[in-house]
Formats: sequence, C-alpha cells, structure tokens
Amino acid sequence: MDNAELQSVTIDYAIQGMSCTACAARIEKTVGRLAGVEEVAVSYPARTAWIQYAPHLIEPAQIADKIKQIGFQPSVPEKAKEGLDKERRSLFIRLIFSALLTIPLLAAMVQHLSFTGAVQLPAILTNPWLQLGLATVIQFVIGMPFYYGAYQALRARSANMDVLVAVGTSAAYFYSHYIVLSAGFPLAAAHELPLYFETSAVVMTAVLLGKFIEVNATSRAQDSAAGYGKLKNETVLVERAGTPMEIKTEFVRIGDYVLVNPGETIPVDGVITKGESDVNESLLTGESLPAAKYAGDRVWAGTVNGRHPLRIRTEAAGHSTMLNRISELVRQAQRNKSAIQRQVDKVSGWFVPAMLLLAALTFLAWFFIFVPGNWEQAFRCSVAVVLVACPCALGLATPISLVVATGRLAKKGVVVKEAGALERLAQVNTIILDKTGTLTEGKPRIRQVYAHNGSKSAVIRLAAAVEFHSAHPLAKAIVTESDKMGLVLPSAEQFVYTSAKGVEATVENRQVGVGNAAWLIEKLHLQLSGGVALFANERERAGETVLYVIDDGKIAGAMSFTDTVKPNAREAISRLKRAGVAVILATGDHLAPALGAAKEAGIDKVYASLLPEDKLELVRKLQAGGRCVGMAGDGWNDAPALAASDVGMAMGDGTEAALTAGHLTLLQPRMTAIPEAVLISRLTVRNVRQNLTFAFIYNALIIPFAAYGMLQPWMAGTAMAFSSVSVVGNALRLNGRLRRALGHS
Repeated sequence: MDNAELQSVTIDYAIQGMSCTACAARIEKTVGRLAGVEEVAVSYPARTAWIQYAPHLIEPAQIADKIKQIGFQPSVPEKAKEGLDKERRSLFIRLIFSALLTIPLLAAMVQHLSFTGAVQLPAILTNPWLQLGLATVIQFVIGMPFYYGAYQALRARSANMDVLVAVGTSAAYFYSHYIVLSAGFPLAAAHELPLYFETSAVVMTAVLLGKFIEVNATSRAQDSAAGYGKLKNETVLVERAGTPMEIKTEFVRIGDYVLVNPGETIPVDGVITKGESDVNESLLTGESLPAAKYAGDRVWAGTVNGRHPLRIRTEAAGHSTMLNRISELVRQAQRNKSAIQRQVDKVSGWFVPAMLLLAALTFLAWFFIFVPGNWEQAFRCSVAVVLVACPCALGLATPISLVVATGRLAKKGVVVKEAGALERLAQVNTIILDKTGTLTEGKPRIRQVYAHNGSKSAVIRLAAAVEFHSAHPLAKAIVTESDKMGLVLPSAEQFVYTSAKGVEATVENRQVGVGNAAWLIEKLHLQLSGGVALFANERERAGETVLYVIDDGKIAGAMSFTDTVKPNAREAISRLKRAGVAVILATGDHLAPALGAAKEAGIDKVYASLLPEDKLELVRKLQAGGRCVGMAGDGWNDAPALAASDVGMAMGDGTEAALTAGHLTLLQPRMTAIPEAVLISRLTVRNVRQNLTFAFIYNALIIPFAAYGMLQPWMAGTAMAFSSVSVVGNALRLNGRLRRALGHS
C-alpha cells in the first residue's frame, strides 16, 4: 500500500433533521465510532458535518448510510443553505396550522381565567370532543417530527429536545384524553374538566415558533458570514486562439487568458499581462482603498476591477483560488469547537436524562410528600419540569456568536483557522512583533554603500549575484539596486546558507559571501576595523541595518539598509496598549535599527539579533511567567514562534504561504488589524459568556419554579421555546456591537 492510500481525506455533508445540539453530538458520537473515521465535527447552527477519514478503510457512502440510520439526511455541502431554507418553509407551514388549531383550544383557558364571567364564548369551543379532535391533529400530525426525532434519539440511547417535547406534550395529551373518555355523557364544558389539551397545543406552537425564529436567525448569521460565496463568478470571458468566448468558471484552465471589464469581479487568481486599473480588494483583504495594479502584478479571484479592462493570465481557478481557500478556512473555523463549546456539549449530553429523572422525582415528591394521593397536582408539576427544561439555549450560546465573529473578522481581512484561537486571543496580554514585514513595510532599500577596495558598483554586483535567487527582503533590495544601476550579474553556484546570518556562493571562481557581523565573526573569523568599522558604527547609530560583502575571505565592502515603519503602526500599538496588551519587538536585526523602529512605533521593549530559535525561547519564557502570548510574524522564519505562541498571527500579503502559517492570517499586512482582532475576540467571548450565564441562570431559576407548581405546563413549554430565542437574539446583537466598536461596517 503506497503513501497516497494512507493519507487522510476530508468530506463535508449538509445535514437535515437536527433539532438541537444534542443531535449534533449524537452524529459526532455515532460516526466517530466507525472504523476508519479519524475526526468528526458537526455544527448544529450551520447544519453541516466535517469528517476526516482513511479512504482505504471506509468509503463516503458508508458514512452517509450511518448518518441516515440514526435519522438524519446527509447531502453535498452546496445544499446546506437549501436544506436550511427547506426546514424554514416546513416550520412556517407547521407553525401556521398549529397556531390556527390552537386558538380554539385556548377557549377553555380563557373561560377559566375569566373570574367575573365577563367573557362568554360559544359552547362549541368548550366542547371536550372538539378539544380532543383539534389536539389530536396537532399532537400526531403537526407534531409527528418531534416523535420521529425522539424515537431516533432513544434508539441511539441518547436524548434531545425532541424527547422532552414528545414526553411532556404526550403526558398532557393522554391525561386529557383519559379524562374525556372517563367523563361519560353528557359531557361538561372543557373548562369544567381538568383538561390540558391547550397545554400540549401551546407547547407545540411555542416550540415551533422558537425553532422558526432560531432558523431565521441562524440563516441570517450564515449569510452575513458567507460573504465570500457572493464573490464567485458563474461565467468568465476567456481569450482562446485570439477570440474571446464566454465559458463556465469551472472550465477555466491554468494558462488561460481571462478578460475582465471595468466593474466586474475578477474570476481567477493570476498575473496581469495587459492593462492597468484600480482593484478593490476590500472583501478579500479588509483594505478599504483600491490598489493600483499594473502589468506583472498579481490579482485574485473575488476582487473587483476598477475603471479599465484587464487581461489576466490564469494561475489558479475554481476550487484552487485563494478565495476558495479562505472560504474553506472560514468554514473550518465555524465548524471547529472552542474549549467552551466542548464543555457545554458535555453538559448537554447528560442534561436531558437529568431533567427526566428530576421530573420523575418531582412527581413522587408531590404524590407521596407534599399532597399525598393527589396525582393530578403531581402530574402537572412533573410535566412542567419536563417542558421547561431544554439544552438548546446552552448549545446555541457559543456557535452562533462564533459564526458572527469569524464572518466579521473575514471582512476585516483576518482569517481565523480554528475557533479556539479566537477564544485564546481574548485572553492575550502580550504580543510579540517581528520587525521586517510586520512592524515595517518589509521593503527595505539600500541607503549607502561602502567599498573597501574598488567601486561601489562592484560591491553591489557581487552581492546581487549571490542574492539573486533569494526571497529575503534585504536580498531583493540588493537585486533591485543592481537593476537600477543596469549591472550585468555573473552567475553564482555552490550556495552555502547560514540560517539568519549569511550566504556564500562561487562567483567567477571566487568565494563571495553576504552576511551580518555575527556571520563574519563566527564563520569567517573576520574582525571589523578601519573604514568599514566606522561606516558600520555610523549607519547602525542612524538605525540602519548593515550587511557585509566578502570576496575570497576579505571584506570587499558593506551596505546599509533602511526600512519604513508602517504608517498605521503607531496607532495600532497605542490601541493595543489601551487594551492592556504589552507589546514587544523581537527581531533578528541589530539593536540600533530595532530601537529606531520601536521608538517610531511607540514600543518600549526590544529584543534584537535573535535567531528563530531565540524567538521560540522568548515565547516559552513569557508563557512560563504566566503571560498569554500572541506572536505576529511573516510566517516563514517566525514559524516556530508562531506555532508555540497561544495565538500565532501570520502577516500575509494574500499569498498561499501566509494562509498556512499561524492560527490567524492577516491577509492584508496592516498593523491595525491586530487590535481589531483582539477587540472582536473579546467582545465575542463576552457575548458567549452572557449567553451561557443567561442559559444557566434561566435553568437554575425556572426549573425550581416548575417543580414547586408555580408554573402551568403551557407556561413552562413557552418559556422553554423562548429561552433559545433569547440566546440567539443576544448572539445576533454581537454583529451590531462589533460594527459600532470598529467604527464602520
């Protein structure tokens, strides 16, 4: 068996038929037991399941069949929204019919509550046989999905909200059914008999209303978070054999030339080959101002072309585009569970059985202790306990808030790769910043050149030959300077790299190297003296970075570089400090340029001349001291520190590499995205805690009221339905809070 067969595969399903978070937990538990399934994550609000499995041990059809066996309907992910809309339509129809049939059932209750007799209703409305007929339709036609869900849950040795609704309403219905049949003829009016048909009907209607509001709210939250899906094109104009033709986006091939007219959404990732225009990248990177694009510049699917037509050579299309990758990462974060959510799921797992046991104890306490022999009072109190309890409020407390937050972050150009990172970011009290590319623009330029013997152009020519293929910002600055001078570079070969210090190569049969002072001393055993030492001291005091050029074991010259601190860096640092977050600059650069950049940005604590392993050690040292550490870097040489930190933030520029580093990725490397992400995370965690606090207090207070007989069963059922609605409503308020806190949408 080859390695390809041993690799894990992931699959997404849209799931229909879930009634609460207990259903999601049941799917996770059942599917997770299958041989070959490695990991399962089911989101009740999103109505989706994500499954990682070994293809040589199990097939997707077997997984889908298992989900069907426990009473749910899996389908392809594209149908998730369609399934949610279908569920909403079904709930609306059931709700309308349930409400219409419940209104006559309320007649007996109204007559009973009219102490003065002022309310006189037609006798037919209080006829017990009419009440029985209407209640039967509500209970076993409109309410049949509750019975089906309860049956599937009990069959799997589990319990969910359907079990509570089915048990509570059935108890009220069958008790009333027994009273009607036992009353004989002629029958008294319904309000003269201890009937609870209105209880089961009101509970059914209230639960359906709550579910309908909940599904509507969930759908709105998903629409708000799924902005990326709206950026995808159905068709694209492609130039083939010199002739423009319109084809479906999925048929675009790498190398195709795509034509994009003004105002159109760019459908592929690629490079502009003809034309220049302003491109709006706000929904992809969070940067509000359009970016000027010219021939040779990269563009991405989902961005919007400005005033002029563009011709783009395709490098990625369809599912391969960065837009699709970001969309998948956002979905991954939304289906991922935070530590809080996992704890709540554990509580919800035993909540329903505990409530059923409490209801039984309530019945026994009333029947044998409080009012011995009065089984009607005992029955009413126990039914109220069943109907008032529901784990949905607990289960919905976290996921909807996370959906709102990840969607808002995505619109700000911040991609969260796991829900736990958002939770940890709220606790961060120390952030370590890399210098080049994070605090500064990352595009240094040569400020001055010193030639020990010979000309400055000769020094740059040798350095550019060695650094020609390097992606390091300083290397690019050297090559750019050689291009400006029109130098013809010799070829270099036999490269020897020393991490974060220098590089050597053979150029024109000579050993040429470029590196820092530590590289000179440790590897080449060279000491700085004379003019080169004076040059280095002067430039470093000015806050510049100095590299040295070696020619056959001798110092040929030196170059100083300057990099500009990002224009929004000082504002970002100030906002972090106001939020109580300590900011540290940790860089591989020398102390002088590091201090210069830190002073300009307003950073007080600086660590310079650090290797990647030194940054890792700094992170661990701070964590050992009780600090919750966030690390922001470029995602390459900072990778160890990013991985070890509590929250790693990769500063990206829309590249694939940036998407693979850290726990969060900032698509547009602007510093203000960091305090924005911290603010969003804190507001989100606060919102989740409000939801959980309400849910726990609600159950702690309302269940004793029900057990003590202070709530009629219909009141208890209505309270159960609206507890979930309240939690969902508060979660959706988060969107407005975030908009106000950030000052704009």
